[in-house]
Amino acid sequence: MRIGSHVDQLNPVADALERGAEVVQIFLGDPQKWTKPSVAFDGGASALKASLETANVQLFVHSPYIINVASTNNRIRIPSRKLLQQTVDLASECGASGVIVHGGHVTKDDDPAVGFDNWRKAFEGLDQKVPVLIENTAGGDRAMARRLEAIDQLWTALDGHDVGFCLDTCHAWAGGIELVNAVDRIKAITGRIDLIHANNSRDGFDSGRDRHDNFSSGTIDSQAIVEVIKSANCPTVCETPGGAEGHIADIEFLRSHV
Repeated sequence: MRIGSHVDQLNPVADALERGAEVVQIFLGDPQKWTKPSVAFDGGASALKASLETANVQLFVHSPYIINVASTNNRIRIPSRKLLQQTVDLASECGASGVIVHGGHVTKDDDPAVGFDNWRKAFEGLDQKVPVLIENTAGGDRAMARRLEAIDQLWTALDGHDVGFCLDTCHAWAGGIELVNAVDRIKAITGRIDLIHANNSRDGFDSGRDRHDNFSSGTIDSQAIVEVIKSANCPTVCETPGGAEGHIADIEFLRSHV
């Protein structure tokens, strides 16, 4: 089981070594813009891949936050599909183990079934050069991957496709999913969990608010997060605040308890 953190895209290998991380997660470009993904590491994708291999550091890529392939709005859905494919393509060149994408949502006036079907269409047109992992999200009554019932409907729509899952502990807690036995309940739906985003939460259970916190604080019993990681037994990435100092403390906490 590899444990690490989300780091800056300029030099993720150096950041991994500073933190003692065995796995890192990065963005490829600006996560808030529709611009084509790019590699900030000196020497480009091939150099990043080689550097990661030399350091024995595993890489995951988080797709831009603005992607929402579930949307019924063509001006959002179509660019989302394009940007997701571009991210997958470049992540493959970097040697990434997977691309994480948020489950997205539809509006209050939309039928959620249309959003689930839009996900099906997205996977039908997606060239998965690396695994694509859908991440559960914290808020929104029309979210495609907030509550277990929605995740079940999403995976039913995606039946027959090779779909990975990323479990975020803060999102689960804030989204109304109890962490006790969460791994078993999610695996009963998805069949797998490929990555854990290990985050405490600044807000209470079922708050719908996505605000991460460190393991030394927050509203979740940190031991519950530890049990999730033990049960999932897969790579784990901290997306917690505090920069390198915060990540080092959180990684050390997890290693000492997992």
